Amino acid sequence: MAIPSRGMLPATALGVYDAWDQHVSLMIISAGPRTADLAALRPGDALDLLGPLGNGFFLDGVPASVGIVAGGVGLASVLLAARRCIDAGARTTLYYGARTASALVDVELFESAGCEIALATDDGSLGHDGFVTDLLRNGTLPPLLLACGPAPMLRAVAALAQERRVPAQLSLEENFGCGVGACWGCVVPLDRSSAQAPHFPPPSPHEPRPFVHARVCKEGPVFWASELRW
Repeated sequence: MAIPSRGMLPATALGVYDAWDQHVSLMIISAGPRTADLAALRPGDALDLLGPLGNGFFLDGVPASVGIVAGGVGLASVLLAARRCIDAGARTTLYYGARTASALVDVELFESAGCEIALATDDGSLGHDGFVTDLLRNGTLPPLLLACGPAPMLRAVAALAQERRVPAQLSLEENFGCGVGACWGCVVPLDRSSAQAPHFPPPSPHEPRPFVHARVCKEGPVFWASELRW
């Protein structure tokens, strides 16, 4: 969801965390001047919003169990997906990791939605002492993985999913130049045969590459791990 500038507030992009009736919520971690300005807004302040942009997780035909992997603020992209899986009758486990215990937020919100919880912290202050992907590697994978978090975590999820032959959908985090697909500043290599592969610009006959560049803000941010050509 892009938030155009209002007065001195610069434009930024955020993901919808929760939604109900005519309301949406955004998770904001104050990490710089833009997010600090957003965090300083008070009830009643107005924002101009453009959205929704991009796509979401593909959740038609949810299997009997689903694993959701979240790293840090990647948690903000998976709450609605978790509820959708639970509503479909899937046993849903949240594998959630962060640097330290204080960075693991809203665990009770996922518990109340019906998720089973597995936690990990880099410093061992809560849950597994190590990366959240260790929890996946040390157990039996469910038949579908959904993941959002930093790129190293997503690459590890993709590699494990390929090794275990389990389909995985990754919601990529990227810096956006425009947020609407015009600038091609947030591209990732994607299998040319993917249903998400863009058809513009046309492939050059002099460069028959097996992949195309897809825009995270337009064709994504969710891609099938098996179709990414990192």
